[in-house]
Amino acid sequence: MKIISPITLLKSGFPLILTLLSPALQAGTSSPLAKSTPTAPIEAASWKEHTISPVANFVNFEDPVIRTEIRPVYALHNIDSSFITGPGVAHAAGVQVRYAITDRLGVFMNQGGYIEVKPDFGESFGGWADLGFGVKYALIDDEANQFILTPGIGFIIPSGDKDIFHGRGNGEWNFFLSAAKGFGDLHITGNAGFRLPNDGATQSSSFHYSLQVDYFFCNWFIPFVFANGWTVVDSGNNIPLNTEGYDFFNFGSSNSAGVTQATVGAGLRFRVMKNVDLGVAYEKAVVEPTGLFDDRFTFDVSFRF
Repeated sequence: MKIISPITLLKSGFPLILTLLSPALQAGTSSPLAKSTPTAPIEAASWKEHTISPVANFVNFEDPVIRTEIRPVYALHNIDSSFITGPGVAHAAGVQVRYAITDRLGVFMNQGGYIEVKPDFGESFGGWADLGFGVKYALIDDEANQFILTPGIGFIIPSGDKDIFHGRGNGEWNFFLSAAKGFGDLHITGNAGFRLPNDGATQSSSFHYSLQVDYFFCNWFIPFVFANGWTVVDSGNNIPLNTEGYDFFNFGSSNSAGVTQATVGAGLRFRVMKNVDLGVAYEKAVVEPTGLFDDRFTFDVSFRF
């Protein structure tokens, strides 16, 4: 029988021992059976986290991003001296609500509140605005290319007061398409749609369109510029005016077919908390006839959930 010496056995088994111990030595543990804890992958932030909701034209300019938010809005509107009432001031205040059913499907209430009109000459008057509801769906949501496309349908219920040219007709549809494209922290947001009343004699049909460009410098400084436009495609037969009511009113003006009205402006948003945005915008009417629009300041607070 051949006897193997202890030294020979140690030499032949030493490489095997090193092989078994090497994972433990590399991990800094004393046991080759110790397991390292896997590191959870870090989820990349979405480009939409730096996008902002439009401030101006808040009734028609619907955000393409599906969000859950409560948004109080106030507008200080100066009436142009050429309008039939003469110069004056209008105040509008309300609350918008949006709810994300899924990351693509959302519902919203984008119109409602109280409007008060104070002409420089004559008595002031006011009343409750019509209520507006709708649904939208992000048809394309391309994270890699920073692009989102969202069609939607809105409906205005004639629930308001007739004294302020609300509560008229049989309701009004808004078929719209919103989109946003990001280039890093530069964002271009657009919206276009048709407002089609059920009663074409009482209210006018119009095409509306908006464009906003913003840049996210930091939470406390998000500037933007914008333009909003409305073109009457089919006039009503309610009152003999040659202009319409922009975003707040639908007069059903009988001489407004083909008339375009537009505003341009600029503003700032401030992200005071992770889920709270403050917004302010100023806009000026730039296309004649300006009708009831001289200029407007809009303020809002967006509470996101």
